[in-house]
This record gives sequence, C-alpha cells and structure tokens, in this order.
Amino acid sequence: MSDLPIITQQQLALRNGQDKPQIWIAYQGKVYDVTHSRLWRNGKHYEHWAGQDLTAELADAPHTEQVFEKLNQVGILQAE
Repeated sequence: MSDLPIITQQQLALRNGQDKPQIWIAYQGKVYDVTHSRLWRNGKHYEHWAGQDLTAELADAPHTEQVFEKLNQVGILQAE
C-alpha cells in the first residue's frame, strides 16, 4: 500500500499552473508534480494542459511513458 495521499480530480484541476503555484499532471492513476519542469511553464506542455489526467493523451505524444519515471509522484488519483 502506498503512503501517498489520494488526490481528487478537483484537487488535481487546481494545480493547473494558474490557480495554485503547484503544477500537477496525472498518468495511469498516479499524480506527478511538474512544477519545476521547464517543459511545463505556465501549466502547458505543447498542446497538453496540466491539472488533468493525461493517460489518454499519451498515445499522441512523441515519447513513451518512461518520461514519468523521472518525475516526482505526489499522490494517487482518486478513481471517478
């Protein structure tokens, strides 16, 4: 069992680079902090916006899911 907190969709949505200082994204049920990533300035990475689950969008990305291994996981996304 993980010691990481459960994060709701609403909590994730507030970490979009606009409403709160943190910038978070979710992928496959895990929430990652990308606040200090130069690739996520102002909560946007190419056509993708922070504060949401990006699992479905990865199919269109030019990289694999291995990019998430370098990120700091901050929580578990609560299932809807």
